[in-house]
Amino acid sequence: MKIRYVWLPLLLAAAAVAQKQPKPLVLAEQGSFFVGGEKKTLPAPPPPSTPRSGGPPALGGGDITINQMYVQYQIPVNGTRHVPVVMVHGCCLSSKTWETTPDGRLGWNEYFVRKDRPVYLADQVSRARSGFDPSTFNAVKTGKLPPSELPNVLDASHQAAWAIFRFGPTYGTAFPDEQFPMDAMDELYKQMIPDLNSVLPMPNPTWTNMAALAVKLKGAVLIGHSESGFFPEQAALIDPTGVKGIVSIEMPCATTLKPTEISTLAKIPILVMFGDHLADVKGDFNNIWPGAFDSCNTFIKQVNDAGGDAEMMSLPKMGIKGNSHMLMQDKNNLQLADLILAWTDKHVEKKPRS
Repeated sequence: MKIRYVWLPLLLAAAAVAQKQPKPLVLAEQGSFFVGGEKKTLPAPPPPSTPRSGGPPALGGGDITINQMYVQYQIPVNGTRHVPVVMVHGCCLSSKTWETTPDGRLGWNEYFVRKDRPVYLADQVSRARSGFDPSTFNAVKTGKLPPSELPNVLDASHQAAWAIFRFGPTYGTAFPDEQFPMDAMDELYKQMIPDLNSVLPMPNPTWTNMAALAVKLKGAVLIGHSESGFFPEQAALIDPTGVKGIVSIEMPCATTLKPTEISTLAKIPILVMFGDHLADVKGDFNNIWPGAFDSCNTFIKQVNDAGGDAEMMSLPKMGIKGNSHMLMQDKNNLQLADLILAWTDKHVEKKPRS
């Protein structure tokens, strides 16, 4: 079956209007809550070899809550007209990804709300306000586990981020048509935080919590990016009940799913989006994105061969050049948001909501 590439109008005029000073943002509701979580009982630590003097007392054993997912949300006045949208960030980042861009422009969170979409931003389990399970670290510190048992903590350097996010062929040199706001690079680096996904069990609790959130919302479009790009599909394989649509942005796709799993995903509209310069970065990361792109084309074909509705939105093939891996923060981010909104209207909202 021939791979289908989406063509949509560039919407340049609409994007230019959207970047002007917006009107006051009017909400029906905003707030936050947690999804999931489980109790874990910790043993009491051994007494210190030397008495503590001053400062707070050492915390003893007891119950803690782990694997919970923090969610903040905004619901516009006309939000009931549309399916809610859940946005989940990638590696070494938090839900700040979707908020105001590094150079101070409108982020996808606010823009989608202004387009009457209820938006839910989630911090992955083990990240930011969701917290992480510290018990292994503490067990190593007290000698109950050897140092070799310490979980790996990812913290991307500026150089690694530059290459992986495809800002230019080599560190410090941007692509001539680069869409990321290069003068705000330091603001992006401030957003990058330690990633403790290595402490998580499998299946990843974020997948389970995303599926539960979609059920709680009585239907949602799940958007994942990079590390979380295939999380919406994984969530749907755990419980597809609330997953009304999937948007997967720049990640490797699973190509060895069972026929029953493909059949489940074939019942959900799926959009995959990739930016530009996939094979143009020199160094250790030059093979990451072409391979990821190819795997997603294979996955899309598998879903469509099973009767599904999966589409690849390759931006350069649509004539949209220069987009980085952080396309929700690129200078044309609202143009890309409009493409996703148009796809959602056509492929998700046309179907009756349960």
